[in-house]
Amino acid sequence: MDKKIPSVILYGLPVLLAAVLKSFLWQTEITPFNADEAIVAMMARHINQGQIMAFFYGQSYLGSLDAIIVSLGFRIFGEQVWVIRLVQSVLYLGTVSTTVLLADRLLKSSRAALFTGLLVAIPPVNVALYTTVSLGGYGEMLLIGNLLLLGGLSTIEELKKGKLPTRRFYWGLTAWGLGAGFAFWVFGLTLVYTIPFLIGFIWYLLKINTSVLFKGLACLAVGGLVGSSPWWAAALMDGNLAVLSELMGAAIAGASRGSWLLRPIQRLVNLVIFGGSVMTGIRPPWAVQWLMLPVMPFALIFWLTVLLFSFRKLLRDRLSSNLTFLALMGLVFAAGFIFSPYGDDPSGRYFLPFLVPMSIYGADLITTHLGERKYWGLGLMAFLLLFNLGGIIQSARKNPPGLTTQFDSITQVDHSRMGELIDFLEVNQIKAGYSNYWVSYPLAFLTHEEIIFIPRLPYHEDFRYTSRDDRYPPYTEIVRSSSDVAYITTLHPDLDEYLKDQFMSLDIAWMEEKIGDYTVYYQLSAPLHVNEIGLGETTKP
Repeated sequence: MDKKIPSVILYGLPVLLAAVLKSFLWQTEITPFNADEAIVAMMARHINQGQIMAFFYGQSYLGSLDAIIVSLGFRIFGEQVWVIRLVQSVLYLGTVSTTVLLADRLLKSSRAALFTGLLVAIPPVNVALYTTVSLGGYGEMLLIGNLLLLGGLSTIEELKKGKLPTRRFYWGLTAWGLGAGFAFWVFGLTLVYTIPFLIGFIWYLLKINTSVLFKGLACLAVGGLVGSSPWWAAALMDGNLAVLSELMGAAIAGASRGSWLLRPIQRLVNLVIFGGSVMTGIRPPWAVQWLMLPVMPFALIFWLTVLLFSFRKLLRDRLSSNLTFLALMGLVFAAGFIFSPYGDDPSGRYFLPFLVPMSIYGADLITTHLGERKYWGLGLMAFLLLFNLGGIIQSARKNPPGLTTQFDSITQVDHSRMGELIDFLEVNQIKAGYSNYWVSYPLAFLTHEEIIFIPRLPYHEDFRYTSRDDRYPPYTEIVRSSSDVAYITTLHPDLDEYLKDQFMSLDIAWMEEKIGDYTVYYQLSAPLHVNEIGLGETTKP
Protein backbone atom coordinates (compact mmCIF):
# COMPACT_ATOMS: atom_id res chain seq x y z
CA MET A 1 0.00 0.00 0.00
CA ASP A 2 1.48 3.35 -1.05
CA LYS A 3 1.72 6.33 1.23
CA LYS A 4 -1.40 8.52 1.10
CA ILE A 5 -0.77 11.69 -0.87
CA PRO A 6 -2.38 14.85 0.57
CA SER A 7 -5.46 15.95 -1.36
CA VAL A 8 -3.97 19.39 -2.00
CA ILE A 9 -1.24 17.70 -4.05
CA LEU A 10 -3.31 14.82 -5.40
CA TYR A 11 -5.86 17.16 -6.97
CA GLY A 12 -4.09 20.50 -6.88
CA LEU A 13 -0.97 19.59 -8.87
CA PRO A 14 -2.76 18.13 -11.94
CA VAL A 15 -5.33 20.93 -11.95
CA LEU A 16 -2.60 23.58 -11.65
CA LEU A 17 -0.57 22.09 -14.52
CA ALA A 18 -3.69 21.83 -16.69
CA ALA A 19 -4.61 25.45 -15.94
CA VAL A 20 -1.13 26.72 -16.83
CA LEU A 21 -1.14 24.80 -20.12
CA LYS A 22 -4.62 26.04 -21.02
CA SER A 23 -3.64 29.66 -20.35
CA PHE A 24 -1.08 29.39 -23.15
CA LEU A 25 -3.37 27.56 -25.56
CA TRP A 26 -6.10 30.23 -25.35
CA GLN A 27 -4.28 32.46 -27.83
CA THR A 28 -5.81 32.50 -31.30
CA GLU A 29 -2.27 32.68 -32.70
CA ILE A 30 -1.86 29.10 -31.40
CA THR A 31 -5.41 27.75 -31.71
CA PRO A 32 -7.10 29.66 -34.56
CA PHE A 33 -10.69 30.81 -34.23
CA ASN A 34 -12.59 28.76 -36.79
CA ALA A 35 -16.15 28.41 -38.05
CA ASP A 36 -17.42 25.67 -35.71
CA GLU A 37 -16.33 27.67 -32.68
CA ALA A 38 -17.83 30.81 -34.19
CA ILE A 39 -21.20 29.07 -34.43
CA VAL A 40 -21.05 28.28 -30.71
CA ALA A 41 -20.25 31.95 -30.10
CA MET A 42 -23.14 33.17 -32.26
CA MET A 43 -25.55 30.75 -30.59
CA ALA A 44 -24.41 32.06 -27.20
CA ARG A 45 -25.08 35.62 -28.35
CA HIS A 46 -28.52 34.66 -29.66
CA ILE A 47 -29.34 32.86 -26.39
CA ASN A 48 -28.58 36.08 -24.51
CA GLN A 49 -30.99 37.78 -26.92
CA GLY A 50 -33.72 35.30 -25.99
CA GLN A 51 -33.32 32.76 -28.82
CA ILE A 52 -32.85 29.38 -27.15
CA MET A 53 -32.47 26.36 -29.43
CA ALA A 54 -32.38 22.70 -28.42
CA PHE A 55 -29.66 21.77 -30.89
CA PHE A 56 -26.42 23.14 -32.31
CA TYR A 57 -27.09 25.14 -35.48
CA GLY A 58 -27.13 22.73 -38.40
CA GLN A 59 -26.18 19.64 -36.36
CA SER A 60 -29.07 17.98 -34.59
CA TYR A 61 -26.90 15.36 -32.91
CA LEU A 62 -25.41 18.01 -30.60
CA GLY A 63 -27.38 19.70 -27.84
CA SER A 64 -27.02 23.41 -27.15
CA LEU A 65 -25.60 23.07 -23.61
CA ASP A 66 -22.17 24.34 -24.64
CA ALA A 67 -23.66 27.50 -26.15
CA ILE A 68 -25.80 28.01 -23.04
CA ILE A 69 -22.73 27.86 -20.79
CA VAL A 70 -20.78 30.18 -23.10
CA SER A 71 -23.71 32.61 -23.05
CA LEU A 72 -23.28 32.88 -19.27
CA GLY A 73 -19.60 33.63 -19.82
CA PHE A 74 -20.54 36.34 -22.31
CA ARG A 75 -22.87 37.92 -19.78
CA ILE A 76 -20.06 38.13 -17.24
CA PHE A 77 -17.00 38.96 -19.36
CA GLY A 78 -18.38 40.18 -22.68
CA GLU A 79 -18.47 38.62 -26.14
CA GLN A 80 -14.83 37.68 -26.64
CA VAL A 81 -13.19 34.60 -28.15
CA TRP A 82 -11.10 34.07 -25.01
CA VAL A 83 -14.30 33.62 -22.99
CA ILE A 84 -15.15 30.54 -25.06
CA ARG A 85 -11.71 29.11 -24.28
CA LEU A 86 -12.15 30.01 -20.60
CA VAL A 87 -15.36 27.97 -20.49
CA GLN A 88 -13.66 25.00 -22.16
CA SER A 89 -10.74 25.26 -19.76
CA VAL A 90 -12.98 25.27 -16.69
CA LEU A 91 -14.80 22.22 -18.03
CA TYR A 92 -11.47 20.48 -18.57
CA LEU A 93 -10.26 21.26 -15.08
CA GLY A 94 -13.40 19.51 -13.90
CA THR A 95 -12.48 16.55 -16.09
CA VAL A 96 -8.97 16.45 -14.61
CA SER A 97 -10.19 16.47 -11.00
CA THR A 98 -12.95 13.89 -11.56
CA THR A 99 -10.48 11.63 -13.37
CA VAL A 100 -8.20 11.71 -10.32
CA LEU A 101 -11.16 10.76 -8.12
CA LEU A 102 -12.13 8.00 -10.53
CA ALA A 103 -8.59 6.58 -10.62
CA ASP A 104 -8.35 6.69 -6.84
CA ARG A 105 -11.51 4.61 -6.53
CA LEU A 106 -10.57 2.13 -9.24
CA LEU A 107 -6.88 1.62 -8.47
CA LYS A 108 -6.98 2.11 -4.68
CA SER A 109 -3.70 4.01 -4.93
CA SER A 110 -3.23 7.74 -4.50
CA ARG A 111 0.09 7.50 -6.34
CA ALA A 112 -1.60 5.90 -9.34
CA ALA A 113 -4.38 8.48 -9.11
CA LEU A 114 -1.82 11.30 -9.15
CA PHE A 115 -0.08 9.81 -12.18
CA THR A 116 -3.45 9.50 -13.91
CA GLY A 117 -4.22 13.14 -13.19
CA LEU A 118 -0.86 14.23 -14.58
CA LEU A 119 -1.42 12.28 -17.82
CA VAL A 120 -4.77 14.04 -18.22
CA ALA A 121 -3.38 17.45 -17.23
CA ILE A 122 -0.76 17.38 -19.99
CA PRO A 123 -2.46 15.25 -22.64
CA PRO A 124 -1.60 14.43 -26.27
CA VAL A 125 -1.99 17.27 -28.74
CA ASN A 126 -5.34 15.89 -29.95
CA VAL A 127 -6.91 16.26 -26.50
CA ALA A 128 -5.19 19.60 -25.89
CA LEU A 129 -6.78 20.93 -29.09
CA TYR A 130 -10.34 19.72 -28.65
CA THR A 131 -10.56 20.72 -24.99
CA THR A 132 -9.37 24.26 -25.72
CA VAL A 133 -11.51 25.23 -28.71
CA SER A 134 -15.22 24.52 -28.74
CA LEU A 135 -16.96 22.35 -31.30
CA GLY A 136 -20.26 22.24 -29.47
CA GLY A 137 -20.11 19.70 -26.66
CA TYR A 138 -16.90 17.68 -26.42
CA GLY A 139 -15.73 19.31 -23.19
CA GLU A 140 -19.11 18.71 -21.59
CA MET A 141 -19.06 15.10 -22.80
CA LEU A 142 -15.78 14.38 -21.00
CA LEU A 143 -16.92 15.89 -17.71
CA ILE A 144 -20.43 14.43 -17.74
CA GLY A 145 -18.97 11.10 -18.83
CA ASN A 146 -16.71 11.04 -15.78
CA LEU A 147 -19.66 11.80 -13.51
CA LEU A 148 -21.59 8.92 -15.09
CA LEU A 149 -18.59 6.63 -14.51
CA LEU A 150 -18.38 7.64 -10.85
CA GLY A 151 -22.11 7.22 -10.29
CA GLY A 152 -22.20 3.97 -12.22
CA LEU A 153 -19.35 2.46 -10.23
CA SER A 154 -21.01 3.35 -6.93
CA THR A 155 -24.21 1.68 -8.12
CA ILE A 156 -22.35 -1.44 -9.24
CA GLU A 157 -20.63 -1.69 -5.85
CA GLU A 158 -24.04 -1.66 -4.18
CA LEU A 159 -25.34 -4.37 -6.50
CA LYS A 160 -22.29 -6.57 -5.94
CA LYS A 161 -23.36 -6.96 -2.31
CA GLY A 162 -26.27 -9.06 -3.57
CA LYS A 163 -28.75 -7.57 -1.10
CA LEU A 164 -32.27 -6.48 -1.94
CA PRO A 165 -32.07 -2.83 -3.03
CA THR A 166 -33.55 -0.14 -0.81
CA ARG A 167 -35.80 2.70 -1.90
CA ARG A 168 -32.77 4.98 -1.76
CA PHE A 169 -30.98 2.74 -4.25
CA TYR A 170 -33.85 2.98 -6.73
CA TRP A 171 -33.85 6.77 -6.43
CA GLY A 172 -30.11 6.70 -7.11
CA LEU A 173 -30.65 4.52 -10.17
CA THR A 174 -33.29 6.96 -11.42
CA ALA A 175 -30.87 9.85 -10.92
CA TRP A 176 -28.20 8.00 -12.91
CA GLY A 177 -30.71 7.42 -15.71
CA LEU A 178 -31.58 11.12 -15.58
CA GLY A 179 -27.90 12.00 -16.03
CA ALA A 180 -27.50 9.46 -18.83
CA GLY A 181 -30.51 10.88 -20.68
CA PHE A 182 -29.27 14.43 -20.26
CA ALA A 183 -25.83 13.37 -21.50
CA PHE A 184 -27.47 11.80 -24.56
CA TRP A 185 -29.00 15.17 -25.45
CA VAL A 186 -25.69 16.96 -24.90
CA PHE A 187 -23.89 14.56 -27.25
CA GLY A 188 -24.87 11.10 -28.45
CA LEU A 189 -21.25 9.97 -28.14
CA THR A 190 -21.87 9.72 -24.38
CA LEU A 191 -23.46 6.34 -25.15
CA VAL A 192 -19.88 5.09 -24.95
CA TYR A 193 -20.10 5.77 -21.21
CA THR A 194 -23.66 4.63 -20.58
CA ILE A 195 -23.97 1.36 -22.52
CA PRO A 196 -21.29 -0.52 -20.50
CA PHE A 197 -23.06 0.36 -17.25
CA LEU A 198 -26.48 -0.51 -18.61
CA ILE A 199 -25.06 -3.96 -19.37
CA GLY A 200 -23.56 -4.11 -15.86
CA PHE A 201 -26.78 -3.00 -14.18
CA ILE A 202 -28.83 -5.63 -16.00
CA TRP A 203 -26.29 -8.36 -15.15
CA TYR A 204 -26.17 -7.64 -11.41
CA LEU A 205 -29.89 -6.83 -11.05
CA LEU A 206 -30.75 -10.14 -12.69
CA LYS A 207 -28.46 -11.92 -10.22
CA ILE A 208 -30.73 -10.73 -7.40
CA ASN A 209 -34.08 -11.59 -9.05
CA THR A 210 -36.26 -10.67 -12.01
CA SER A 211 -38.54 -8.45 -9.95
CA VAL A 212 -35.59 -6.29 -8.95
CA LEU A 213 -34.46 -6.24 -12.58
CA PHE A 214 -37.79 -4.88 -13.83
CA LYS A 215 -37.95 -2.25 -11.09
CA GLY A 216 -34.38 -1.17 -11.86
CA LEU A 217 -35.04 -0.97 -15.60
CA ALA A 218 -38.18 1.07 -14.94
CA CYS A 219 -36.19 3.55 -12.85
CA LEU A 220 -33.52 3.85 -15.53
CA ALA A 221 -36.16 4.29 -18.24
CA VAL A 222 -38.04 7.01 -16.36
CA GLY A 223 -34.84 8.87 -15.53
CA GLY A 224 -33.50 8.52 -19.06
CA LEU A 225 -36.76 9.72 -20.61
CA VAL A 226 -36.89 12.81 -18.42
CA GLY A 227 -33.18 13.57 -18.83
CA SER A 228 -33.29 13.30 -22.62
CA SER A 229 -36.49 15.37 -22.92
CA PRO A 230 -34.71 18.35 -24.57
CA TRP A 231 -33.77 15.94 -27.38
CA TRP A 232 -37.04 14.13 -28.05
CA ALA A 233 -39.36 17.03 -27.15
CA ALA A 234 -37.67 19.37 -29.61
CA ALA A 235 -37.70 16.68 -32.30
CA LEU A 236 -41.43 16.01 -31.83
CA MET A 237 -42.43 19.68 -31.67
CA ASP A 238 -40.47 20.50 -34.81
CA GLY A 239 -41.61 17.32 -36.54
CA ASN A 240 -37.94 16.76 -37.30
CA LEU A 241 -37.26 13.04 -37.06
CA ALA A 242 -34.09 13.60 -39.08
CA VAL A 243 -32.35 13.87 -35.71
CA LEU A 244 -32.36 10.07 -35.64
CA SER A 245 -30.42 9.76 -38.89
CA GLU A 246 -28.07 12.55 -37.81
CA LEU A 247 -27.39 10.72 -34.56
CA MET A 248 -26.42 7.66 -36.60
CA GLY A 249 -23.89 9.71 -38.57
CA ALA A 250 -25.88 10.43 -41.73
CA ALA A 251 -24.30 13.88 -42.01
CA ILE A 252 -20.69 12.65 -41.86
CA ALA A 253 -18.73 14.10 -44.75
CA GLY A 254 -16.83 11.70 -46.98
CA ALA A 255 -18.86 8.63 -46.07
CA SER A 256 -17.62 5.39 -47.59
CA ARG A 257 -19.03 4.51 -50.96
CA GLY A 258 -17.59 1.01 -51.12
CA SER A 259 -19.42 -2.25 -50.58
CA TRP A 260 -20.95 -3.01 -47.19
CA LEU A 261 -18.27 -5.67 -46.72
CA LEU A 262 -15.35 -3.32 -47.32
CA ARG A 263 -16.64 -0.40 -45.26
CA PRO A 264 -16.05 -2.02 -41.84
CA ILE A 265 -12.53 -2.98 -42.92
CA GLN A 266 -11.75 0.57 -43.98
CA ARG A 267 -13.21 1.90 -40.72
CA LEU A 268 -11.15 -0.58 -38.73
CA VAL A 269 -8.04 0.78 -40.47
CA ASN A 270 -9.18 4.30 -39.61
CA LEU A 271 -9.61 3.29 -35.98
CA VAL A 272 -6.29 1.51 -35.55
CA ILE A 273 -3.99 3.60 -37.75
CA PHE A 274 -5.45 7.11 -37.67
CA GLY A 275 -7.17 6.82 -34.31
CA GLY A 276 -4.33 5.01 -32.58
CA SER A 277 -1.74 7.52 -33.74
CA VAL A 278 -3.65 10.55 -32.43
CA MET A 279 -4.67 8.86 -29.18
CA THR A 280 -1.05 8.08 -28.35
CA GLY A 281 0.10 11.57 -29.36
CA ILE A 282 2.57 10.47 -32.02
CA ARG A 283 0.92 12.73 -34.60
CA PRO A 284 -1.52 15.67 -34.62
CA PRO A 285 -5.04 14.91 -35.91
CA TRP A 286 -4.82 17.33 -38.84
CA ALA A 287 -1.67 15.95 -40.52
CA VAL A 288 0.40 12.84 -41.14
CA GLN A 289 3.36 14.33 -39.32
CA TRP A 290 5.33 12.43 -36.68
CA LEU A 291 5.85 14.28 -33.42
CA MET A 292 8.86 14.22 -31.13
CA LEU A 293 11.19 12.17 -33.29
CA PRO A 294 13.40 10.30 -32.47
CA VAL A 295 11.82 9.47 -29.05
CA MET A 296 8.37 8.90 -30.56
CA PRO A 297 8.85 5.09 -30.89
CA PHE A 298 9.39 4.81 -27.12
CA ALA A 299 6.04 6.48 -26.43
CA LEU A 300 4.35 4.14 -28.89
CA ILE A 301 6.00 1.12 -27.25
CA PHE A 302 4.75 2.28 -23.85
CA TRP A 303 1.13 2.52 -24.97
CA LEU A 304 1.28 -0.84 -26.75
CA THR A 305 2.62 -2.31 -23.51
CA VAL A 306 -0.25 -0.70 -21.62
CA LEU A 307 -2.71 -2.35 -24.02
CA LEU A 308 -1.18 -5.81 -23.50
CA PHE A 309 -0.82 -5.34 -19.73
CA SER A 310 -4.44 -4.23 -19.35
CA PHE A 311 -5.73 -7.13 -21.45
CA ARG A 312 -3.80 -9.65 -19.36
CA LYS A 313 -4.97 -8.04 -16.12
CA LEU A 314 -8.61 -8.23 -17.17
CA LEU A 315 -8.24 -11.91 -18.08
CA ARG A 316 -6.44 -12.64 -14.82
CA ASP A 317 -9.24 -11.01 -12.84
CA ARG A 318 -11.78 -12.87 -15.00
CA LEU A 319 -13.42 -9.60 -15.91
CA SER A 320 -14.63 -9.15 -12.33
CA SER A 321 -12.71 -5.91 -11.78
CA ASN A 322 -14.46 -2.58 -12.18
CA LEU A 323 -11.72 -1.74 -14.67
CA THR A 324 -13.73 -3.96 -17.02
CA PHE A 325 -16.15 -1.08 -17.56
CA LEU A 326 -13.33 1.03 -19.00
CA ALA A 327 -12.50 -1.80 -21.39
CA LEU A 328 -16.17 -2.07 -22.36
CA MET A 329 -16.12 1.62 -23.22
CA GLY A 330 -13.43 0.85 -25.77
CA LEU A 331 -15.40 -2.06 -27.21
CA VAL A 332 -18.60 -0.03 -27.48
CA PHE A 333 -16.72 2.78 -29.18
CA ALA A 334 -14.99 0.39 -31.59
CA ALA A 335 -18.29 -1.25 -32.55
CA GLY A 336 -19.99 2.09 -33.13
CA PHE A 337 -17.04 3.41 -35.09
CA ILE A 338 -16.67 0.37 -37.33
CA PHE A 339 -20.36 -0.20 -38.05
CA SER A 340 -21.58 3.38 -38.47
CA PRO A 341 -20.68 6.30 -40.78
CA TYR A 342 -18.68 7.89 -37.93
CA GLY A 343 -15.89 5.51 -38.88
CA ASP A 344 -15.56 7.30 -42.21
CA ASP A 345 -14.36 10.40 -40.35
CA PRO A 346 -11.17 9.51 -38.43
CA SER A 347 -10.72 13.06 -37.12
CA GLY A 348 -9.34 13.05 -33.59
CA ARG A 349 -12.33 14.55 -31.79
CA TYR A 350 -14.26 11.27 -31.75
CA PHE A 351 -11.45 9.54 -29.85
CA LEU A 352 -11.58 11.85 -26.83
CA PRO A 353 -13.42 9.28 -24.62
CA PHE A 354 -10.25 7.13 -24.69
CA LEU A 355 -8.38 9.77 -22.66
CA VAL A 356 -9.57 8.60 -19.25
CA PRO A 357 -9.25 4.80 -19.76
CA MET A 358 -5.80 5.18 -21.30
CA SER A 359 -4.58 7.45 -18.52
CA ILE A 360 -5.88 5.12 -15.79
CA TYR A 361 -4.49 1.98 -17.39
CA GLY A 362 -1.18 3.75 -18.08
CA ALA A 363 -0.82 4.91 -14.50
CA ASP A 364 -1.76 1.42 -13.31
CA LEU A 365 1.03 -0.12 -15.36
CA ILE A 366 3.62 2.31 -14.02
CA THR A 367 2.67 1.88 -10.36
CA THR A 368 2.20 -1.89 -10.62
CA HIS A 369 5.46 -2.77 -12.36
CA LEU A 370 7.62 0.08 -11.12
CA GLY A 371 6.10 0.50 -7.68
CA GLU A 372 9.27 -0.53 -5.84
CA ARG A 373 11.43 1.44 -8.26
CA LYS A 374 10.01 4.82 -7.44
CA TYR A 375 12.54 6.84 -9.42
CA TRP A 376 12.05 4.69 -12.53
CA GLY A 377 8.34 5.38 -12.29
CA LEU A 378 8.89 9.09 -11.86
CA GLY A 379 11.30 9.07 -14.79
CA LEU A 380 8.79 7.32 -17.05
CA MET A 381 6.07 9.76 -16.02
CA ALA A 382 8.37 12.70 -16.74
CA PHE A 383 9.11 11.24 -20.18
CA LEU A 384 5.41 10.85 -21.04
CA LEU A 385 4.55 14.35 -19.89
CA LEU A 386 7.49 15.90 -21.75
CA PHE A 387 6.58 13.88 -24.84
CA ASN A 388 3.00 15.20 -24.79
CA LEU A 389 4.10 18.75 -24.03
CA GLY A 390 6.77 18.61 -26.72
CA GLY A 391 4.19 17.45 -29.27
CA ILE A 392 1.93 20.37 -28.38
CA ILE A 393 4.78 22.87 -28.65
CA GLN A 394 6.04 21.36 -31.91
CA SER A 395 2.56 21.61 -33.41
CA ALA A 396 2.00 25.15 -32.13
CA ARG A 397 5.27 26.40 -33.59
CA LYS A 398 4.24 25.37 -37.09
CA ASN A 399 1.82 28.18 -37.70
CA PRO A 400 -0.05 28.27 -39.94
CA PRO A 401 -1.93 26.10 -39.32
CA GLY A 402 -1.16 26.03 -35.56
CA LEU A 403 -3.33 23.72 -33.46
CA THR A 404 -6.19 23.52 -35.92
CA THR A 405 -9.46 21.65 -36.24
CA GLN A 406 -9.10 21.70 -40.04
CA PHE A 407 -7.73 18.64 -41.83
CA ASP A 408 -7.82 19.59 -45.50
CA SER A 409 -5.03 22.05 -46.33
CA ILE A 410 -7.44 24.08 -48.45
CA THR A 411 -9.51 24.78 -45.32
CA GLN A 412 -6.51 25.82 -43.20
CA VAL A 413 -7.09 29.51 -43.79
CA ASP A 414 -4.70 31.88 -42.04
CA HIS A 415 -7.12 34.06 -40.08
CA SER A 416 -4.38 36.23 -38.59
CA ARG A 417 -5.39 38.99 -41.04
CA MET A 418 -9.11 38.78 -40.32
CA GLY A 419 -8.87 42.20 -38.65
CA GLU A 420 -7.53 43.74 -41.86
CA LEU A 421 -10.33 42.08 -43.83
CA ILE A 422 -12.94 43.51 -41.48
CA ASP A 423 -11.41 47.00 -41.70
CA PHE A 424 -11.45 46.80 -45.51
CA LEU A 425 -15.09 45.70 -45.61
CA GLU A 426 -16.13 48.46 -43.22
CA VAL A 427 -14.24 51.18 -45.10
CA ASN A 428 -15.85 50.11 -48.38
CA GLN A 429 -19.27 49.70 -46.74
CA ILE A 430 -19.51 46.04 -47.74
CA LYS A 431 -22.21 44.51 -45.56
CA ALA A 432 -23.36 41.30 -47.27
CA GLY A 433 -22.26 38.64 -49.69
CA TYR A 434 -21.10 35.08 -50.25
CA SER A 435 -18.10 33.18 -48.97
CA ASN A 436 -17.27 29.70 -47.67
CA TYR A 437 -18.00 28.07 -44.32
CA TRP A 438 -14.56 28.84 -42.85
CA VAL A 439 -14.89 32.59 -43.40
CA SER A 440 -18.59 33.36 -43.01
CA TYR A 441 -19.19 32.60 -39.35
CA PRO A 442 -15.98 33.96 -37.79
CA LEU A 443 -16.63 37.13 -39.81
CA ALA A 444 -20.22 37.37 -38.56
CA PHE A 445 -19.30 36.92 -34.91
CA LEU A 446 -16.30 39.26 -34.91
CA THR A 447 -18.32 42.05 -36.58
CA HIS A 448 -21.26 41.59 -34.17
CA GLU A 449 -23.31 40.37 -37.14
CA GLU A 450 -23.03 43.69 -38.92
CA ILE A 451 -21.28 42.03 -41.89
CA ILE A 452 -23.02 38.90 -43.14
CA PHE A 453 -21.48 36.58 -45.72
CA ILE A 454 -23.29 33.29 -46.01
CA PRO A 455 -21.37 30.09 -46.86
CA ARG A 456 -22.63 29.33 -50.34
CA LEU A 457 -19.26 29.02 -52.08
CA PRO A 458 -17.48 25.66 -52.33
CA TYR A 459 -14.12 25.27 -50.64
CA HIS A 460 -13.16 21.81 -51.89
CA GLU A 461 -10.90 21.71 -54.93
CA ASP A 462 -13.42 19.56 -56.83
CA PHE A 463 -16.14 22.22 -56.21
CA ARG A 464 -18.38 19.84 -54.25
CA TYR A 465 -20.64 21.69 -51.86
CA THR A 466 -23.35 20.96 -49.32
CA SER A 467 -26.03 23.45 -48.36
CA ARG A 468 -25.65 22.11 -44.79
CA ASP A 469 -22.82 24.62 -44.51
CA ASP A 470 -25.45 27.35 -44.48
CA ARG A 471 -26.39 26.89 -40.80
CA TYR A 472 -28.48 29.94 -39.92
CA PRO A 473 -31.49 30.74 -42.18
CA PRO A 474 -31.93 34.39 -41.04
CA TYR A 475 -28.49 35.19 -42.49
CA THR A 476 -29.52 33.62 -45.79
CA GLU A 477 -32.55 35.89 -46.04
CA ILE A 478 -30.45 38.99 -45.32
CA VAL A 479 -28.02 38.23 -48.16
CA ARG A 480 -30.62 37.08 -50.67
CA SER A 481 -32.57 40.29 -50.19
CA SER A 482 -29.47 42.47 -50.63
CA SER A 483 -28.98 44.27 -53.93
CA ASP A 484 -25.28 44.85 -53.32
CA VAL A 485 -23.30 41.69 -52.60
CA ALA A 486 -19.62 40.84 -52.61
CA TYR A 487 -17.69 37.57 -52.76
CA ILE A 488 -14.83 36.38 -50.55
CA THR A 489 -12.77 33.33 -51.53
CA THR A 490 -9.81 31.62 -49.86
CA LEU A 491 -7.04 29.38 -51.20
CA HIS A 492 -9.05 28.35 -54.27
CA PRO A 493 -7.53 29.59 -57.58
CA ASP A 494 -9.95 27.54 -59.69
CA LEU A 495 -12.93 29.14 -57.96
CA ASP A 496 -11.37 32.58 -58.45
CA GLU A 497 -11.08 31.90 -62.19
CA TYR A 498 -14.63 30.59 -62.32
CA LEU A 499 -16.02 33.73 -60.65
CA LYS A 500 -14.09 36.03 -62.99
CA ASP A 501 -15.27 34.09 -66.02
CA GLN A 502 -18.87 34.39 -64.84
CA PHE A 503 -18.51 38.12 -64.19
CA MET A 504 -17.09 38.71 -67.64
CA SER A 505 -19.66 36.53 -69.40
CA LEU A 506 -22.42 38.62 -67.79
CA ASP A 507 -20.68 41.94 -68.55
CA ILE A 508 -20.28 42.73 -64.88
CA ALA A 509 -17.43 44.98 -63.80
CA TRP A 510 -15.88 44.48 -60.38
CA MET A 511 -13.11 45.51 -58.02
CA GLU A 512 -10.72 43.00 -56.47
CA GLU A 513 -8.61 43.07 -53.29
CA LYS A 514 -6.18 40.49 -51.93
CA ILE A 515 -5.71 40.39 -48.12
CA GLY A 516 -3.59 37.46 -46.99
CA ASP A 517 -5.51 34.28 -47.79
CA TYR A 518 -8.67 36.26 -48.57
CA THR A 519 -9.66 37.53 -52.02
CA VAL A 520 -12.53 40.01 -52.08
CA TYR A 521 -14.63 40.72 -55.19
CA TYR A 522 -16.71 43.83 -54.60
CA GLN A 523 -18.44 46.83 -56.17
CA LEU A 524 -20.06 44.61 -58.79
CA SER A 525 -21.70 46.77 -61.46
CA ALA A 526 -24.89 44.71 -61.16
CA PRO A 527 -26.28 42.55 -58.33
CA LEU A 528 -25.32 38.91 -58.78
CA HIS A 529 -26.30 36.05 -56.49
CA VAL A 530 -24.73 32.59 -56.38
CA ASN A 531 -27.74 30.78 -57.81
CA GLU A 532 -27.37 32.87 -60.99
CA ILE A 533 -23.89 31.49 -61.63
CA GLY A 534 -24.47 27.83 -60.84
CA LEU A 535 -23.24 27.84 -57.24
CA GLY A 536 -24.77 27.48 -53.79
CA GLU A 537 -26.63 24.19 -54.27
CA THR A 538 -25.63 20.80 -52.88
CA THR A 539 -23.41 18.93 -55.32
CA LYS A 540 -21.24 15.81 -55.29
CA PRO A 541 -17.72 15.35 -56.67
